[in-house]
Amino acid sequence: MLTPSRLAPLVLAALFTALGCHAQSATPTALKTGATVSPALAHRIEILLRGKVQLPPASVISIGPIQPSDVAGYHTVTVSFTADDKTSHPVDFLLSDDGKTVAQFVKYDISADPRTAIADDGRPSRGGPASAPVVMVNFDDLECPFCARLHASLFPAITQRYGDKVHIVYKDFPLTEIHPWAMHAAVDVNCLASQSPTGYWSLVDYIHGHFDDIGSDPTAKPDPTKPDAPKHTLDRAYTQLDKITRDQGIAQKADAAKLDACIAKQDTAAIEVSRKLGDSLNLGSAPTFYINGAKYDGAVPIAFIFDQIDNALRAQNITPRRSSTHAISNNRKVSNQRPGD
Repeated sequence: MLTPSRLAPLVLAALFTALGCHAQSATPTALKTGATVSPALAHRIEILLRGKVQLPPASVISIGPIQPSDVAGYHTVTVSFTADDKTSHPVDFLLSDDGKTVAQFVKYDISADPRTAIADDGRPSRGGPASAPVVMVNFDDLECPFCARLHASLFPAITQRYGDKVHIVYKDFPLTEIHPWAMHAAVDVNCLASQSPTGYWSLVDYIHGHFDDIGSDPTAKPDPTKPDAPKHTLDRAYTQLDKITRDQGIAQKADAAKLDACIAKQDTAAIEVSRKLGDSLNLGSAPTFYINGAKYDGAVPIAFIFDQIDNALRAQNITPRRSSTHAISNNRKVSNQRPGD
């Protein structure tokens, strides 16, 4: 049996598919702001709701006074439900001025700049400045093969094509249920990011380019007596990730003591904040990226990303500048160079 706290969203869904309830008696008089809904009209509204939503048998439906609305030809009434001494949150419905139609109207505010829909939060960036006309925010998992595929397509293809018109940042979204070292990798790269944005990107490049090797021992020889022995281990992955982070720290002249302390601490708080943001956006997978607030899922072709960036530029009356196919093709390759080498 449904509880009152669950009634409001169910009514919202139900009335999207049933927008009208026609009178079976004489047409009522026009609605007046502040007036109480007549018993006959309230009864017809209740019949509609009980027919569309599985309310508890003993539930009581309460309809508030008639109020003005933003939709011409309609007023607003507020409906709540009480059952087992619990009352639902009020739900607003539109009621036509002739009393023949009940509907719902949902407004979405699109006045904000789409570039700021997903904030970059001062993350290390590539491409143009934060004021660039296009902002691309990618939710990334460093152990994800699809993320690695997208990453290999992105740089420097986008910067080659668009120059400083696209500002690119990554946010952490490690899928720890299926990628056991993704969280550790995210912590390590962020430890270096606090001292060197360049070092951060070098690590991200390397890990995505070699994710399948992380945790393996290239010098180990197969043991015929242990054919089922794992080729990758989590401890080895942690050790390798820490080492390449320290190596890159040396290359970037980072404070070694500070970096070592951060790596040893493995504080996941900032990563969890990023993951919670992803959860609030209903992200179900990685990679998921936003181009000026528009959401895209998966390792989509780079040509598709170009089209979406072009559209975002045109929306701001900026003509996209084309680059040669040859240059884009060459820039799809991922460097095999180890960070710090």
